[in-house]
Amino acid sequence: MSRTTVTLAELGDFDEIIDVRSPAEYQEDRIPGAINCPVLDNEQRALIGTLYKQHSPFEARRLGGALVAENIAHHLKETLCDRPKNWRPLLYCWRGGMRSGSFATWMRLVGWQACQLEGGYKTWRQHVIDELVRLPAALDLRVICGPTGSAKTAVLQALAAQGAQVLDLEGLAAHKGSVLGGLPGQPQPAQKWFENLIEQALKCFDPARPVFVEAESRKIGALFIPEVLIERMRAALCIEIEASREARVEYLLRDYAWLGERPAELAQKLGFLKGLQANETLSRWQDWALARALPELYAELIDLHYDPLYARSQNRNFTRFPQAQRCKTNDLSTAGIEQLAASILKHSEHS
Repeated sequence: MSRTTVTLAELGDFDEIIDVRSPAEYQEDRIPGAINCPVLDNEQRALIGTLYKQHSPFEARRLGGALVAENIAHHLKETLCDRPKNWRPLLYCWRGGMRSGSFATWMRLVGWQACQLEGGYKTWRQHVIDELVRLPAALDLRVICGPTGSAKTAVLQALAAQGAQVLDLEGLAAHKGSVLGGLPGQPQPAQKWFENLIEQALKCFDPARPVFVEAESRKIGALFIPEVLIERMRAALCIEIEASREARVEYLLRDYAWLGERPAELAQKLGFLKGLQANETLSRWQDWALARALPELYAELIDLHYDPLYARSQNRNFTRFPQAQRCKTNDLSTAGIEQLAASILKHSEHS
């Protein structure tokens, strides 16, 4: 390969993609599948930036060059030591400039056909932004609605198991979407990586078949759903799960079982409702959390928080909610959820 730079359309022509940016930049977002071989670590990048702005660009480049050389040598000796002679890597940095150019030059001196991505990460990021505008418009979305405790996520999973196309936004966001929704030991991704994951999912769907997605607000935990996608969801056909209160309480007890083992954390989460519920109510709920009286707690959360919130939001947010397909059930066991999914799939074939 005689060229030293390539476009996004040629990503698949390479054996490996290497992100040479700092670990912090890589953690925030990256081209899917890329490995991180930083030419400057987080502290070094900050140091060089400060030196460049506050003292001397020349001194910054001189020190930066030394640090980049040391780090490239480390990667050649360690991370990349087993790559074969005919290996073809693609490298990128922020703009496709000095950081990836330095590394690619050394790789070509070694004998590898290394190339840089034109425009670097910024080109990839713009591609994701553009696709998040383009892709949702082609999809036949079907929105699964229902108040908290209706097993919407479990129904999505059952739909996927039965062959349906499913967009699991809460799974991608690592959050259940409610006040109790943070997942234990699993932080949410950065906003840009969340959008990257959504784009990767959307491009795999067949536009000729429906795509099922759970009803969401604009935010899932700390993350925002892309604007075009949320607007498409709000104009989509709706399917409402109408589960009995008893079935919902039983489901919440199973779905949030881990919180029963962390009463102090549960009480803390309930504190986020301050201003939305009376202080007396919050105090009672927190006492129940600490005492692990979860059936009483979840029943009142349904009656006083989740259901009123749901009643206010659905007609306002989803324009076709009044015409939704209604799926009544008293059974949110695994078998009951599978039956719900089968019923939804059967109905979708005729709508």
